[in-house]
Amino acid sequence: MNRARRQRVELGDWQTPRALADAVVELVARSGERFASVLEPTCGTGTFLAAARRFSGARLVGYERSPEYVEVARRVLSGTGASVAKADFFAVDWASVVARLPEPLLVLGNPPWVTNSTLGALDAENLPTKRNHKGETGFDALTGKSNFDISEWMLARLLDVTRGRRFTLAMLCKTAVARRLLAQCASSEWELSGEVRAVDARANFAAAVAAVLLVVRGSGERARDTGEARWAVYSSLAAHEPVSHMGVSRGRVYSDFDAYRATGALESESAQGWRSGVKHDVTRVMELVEEDGRLRNGLGEAVAIERDYVYPLFKGTDLVRARRSPPRFVLVTQRALGDDTRVIRARAPATWRYLEQHLAAFAARKSRIYRGQPPFSMFGVGEYTFAPHKVAISALHKELTFRALAPDGERPVVLDDTAYFLPCADAERATVLVRALESPLARKFFEARLFWDAMRPINKALLESLSLEALEDALAREANGVKRQSAEP
Repeated sequence: MNRARRQRVELGDWQTPRALADAVVELVARSGERFASVLEPTCGTGTFLAAARRFSGARLVGYERSPEYVEVARRVLSGTGASVAKADFFAVDWASVVARLPEPLLVLGNPPWVTNSTLGALDAENLPTKRNHKGETGFDALTGKSNFDISEWMLARLLDVTRGRRFTLAMLCKTAVARRLLAQCASSEWELSGEVRAVDARANFAAAVAAVLLVVRGSGERARDTGEARWAVYSSLAAHEPVSHMGVSRGRVYSDFDAYRATGALESESAQGWRSGVKHDVTRVMELVEEDGRLRNGLGEAVAIERDYVYPLFKGTDLVRARRSPPRFVLVTQRALGDDTRVIRARAPATWRYLEQHLAAFAARKSRIYRGQPPFSMFGVGEYTFAPHKVAISALHKELTFRALAPDGERPVVLDDTAYFLPCADAERATVLVRALESPLARKFFEARLFWDAMRPINKALLESLSLEALEDALAREANGVKRQSAEP
């Protein structure tokens, strides 16, 4: 990565086009609020503050880390009375800054679009104090759920210091950041309202990411009700009517609050048995294809091993493509998490020799989940892995497509960690479940809770939030109602 590119990534440096800044300020001005002060915490070259000059008499205040940008911003705002200071966001006492600014206050801008893990990989200095931002524990913390956007940290801090103030916050950010902040706003003890408006990040920043303008308004009064919120979602900055309403209830964010209300009776508060497929992180060794009756691995090597530990394998892509038979196999070294793999040495010596030949590949696995485990360990294994029938869905693709899987010959089909599945004892139960999960009622339930812009919109939490028992009961009542209507003269 060249120096200019590295600096841009490290600082999340995507300067806002003047036309977009003008459109944001124009939208905020529609409220008719007469702002006494305007704060841009990461002002760059001062684009937003320049656009905010339309608020006559408002005090304009900006902060910026780059000395070059500070000089540009000061030239752009010359003669306006604006104050632009050189400062690192993470070193500023924002509570004191906000306390000195008269109300009503407008906080606007475009904070860096970069995650803490990206900055950590660059060994960057532009980071908040290191901690597990979301309080994740155990496996979630190890596998990255504690990763977060720097802009999320910044916006959360700004919302914290504006508590009890009369303010409007209008910030460009990733869609995922906006919805996480919506949950924070819903739990605030102060009266907050807001909206989100889609922004074309590709056209404005040449960035392939879902982005929005997040608008939060604070009245300065205590909230009458906390824990629940309903915010309008607009298709653009210029739109006058919302396309839907996002919402928060009991700490969970919903993409369509009205559809959530209509399907709330189907929500489950207990695990529904959905599982993730096997995880091994050595694809070229563990995954095999069959050519002319012989197995071959991803390294191009012929593999002569016993078939005791070899199972037909489906990936998420195979499910979406509706493959009828598994195109590959996988070597499954354990029946349950933590099993002693050394039993393979006696039961399948050729398999053990093959694994030992590739010991270096296993040793090179970076994930901490393998530390302290038996050699050649896997994750996502249990009796459910070997269930004869399964109902499965891809975890990577943005499609609500469920498939019933039967054994391939005498061997159960195994799924990898790009898929989720329900183990089933027989084909009839798998067929019934697929019919229920593909019903319009189930689709309405899922789509009220899905955010298609997410990296993995379909996840275990989403699938397990649907009570299969409640769904089947509701569908039975629907069917009985249709029968009664058709029987009436």
